[in-house]
Amino acid sequence: MKYDLSRRRFLQSAAAAIPAGTLALRVRPGFAQAGPESFEVNARRIESFNPRDPSQVRFGSLEFRGGLVLTSSFGGFGGLSALRLDRKGERFVSLSDKGRWFTGRLAYKNKRLAGLADMESAPMLDGNGKKITAKGWFDTEALAFDGGTAYVGLERVNQILRFDFGKHGILARGEAMPVPPGVRELPFNKGLEALVFVPKGQPLGGTLIAFSEAGLDKSGNIRSFLIGGPSPGEFTVVRSKGFDISDATLLPSGDLLVLERKFSLREGVGIRIRRIPLKSIAVGTAVDGPTIFEVDLGYEIDNMEGIDTHVTDEGETIITMISDDNFSMIQRTLLLQFAIVEE
Repeated sequence: MKYDLSRRRFLQSAAAAIPAGTLALRVRPGFAQAGPESFEVNARRIESFNPRDPSQVRFGSLEFRGGLVLTSSFGGFGGLSALRLDRKGERFVSLSDKGRWFTGRLAYKNKRLAGLADMESAPMLDGNGKKITAKGWFDTEALAFDGGTAYVGLERVNQILRFDFGKHGILARGEAMPVPPGVRELPFNKGLEALVFVPKGQPLGGTLIAFSEAGLDKSGNIRSFLIGGPSPGEFTVVRSKGFDISDATLLPSGDLLVLERKFSLREGVGIRIRRIPLKSIAVGTAVDGPTIFEVDLGYEIDNMEGIDTHVTDEGETIITMISDDNFSMIQRTLLLQFAIVEE
């Protein structure tokens, strides 16, 4: 699930091989420009997760380790719907729900988030080198890695694209891969929302797990899928308290962390994280797990849609979350970090 994000040498070599002044002439309608765009992101620190009590650092099983409010003059920045980190918690890949890649580096100061650096972005491409948005594919919500292979889930068309990211980075071309018939049955705007690839050596090793946002079965539970691996098929995640799935990640221990959110006129807005043992997942089961974190808009949250983890040199497991601002003036792009506090 972790991967090598160093690809600058490849991009520089590719750019050097193309004569100056020829790129714009060779771009046809619907095709992307030849290289990624670099840009800057401004970061304002979040000093306390609970504005009403700055001294509080413990929230459920998590301890707040810092956060940032992110803004940029780059027009494509925003709508971030997934996040994957390298093993050090520094280099990252993200994507927006408008079919764009984002890569960069998390900068730290005294082990606290300080900003984003080395930011680059490019439109996501299909197998012919065209922007996927040219065919009406945009709602790119989910991201998983198997080594250098990236899997991207598109919600509204309920499709999964596979990219050779290790070789080509954000210039890679995506090929549509077969999905279970049940994926095609998911609701238009409640479809594929999270992907997790299970590495070899874990239960279900070699499986791509696909979660819908809120494609419900007859019992009101969230339909999810095991693609490939030793036992492909369908299972569900027990839905409760009106929460829908927005992302998931796999801990080294073999437990899944499932990030969820809810929007309710009656109960307001909230997010939570459930911890689900990977070994409990099997075809035909309805899985559940304890809530380790749950907060509402009284805390420094927004529409949290991306989650990943890394382990520090000291052995701490750090959770990083990012929000989708929906390109709205009244929402924010937040980057939050917490440490899991073992009881």
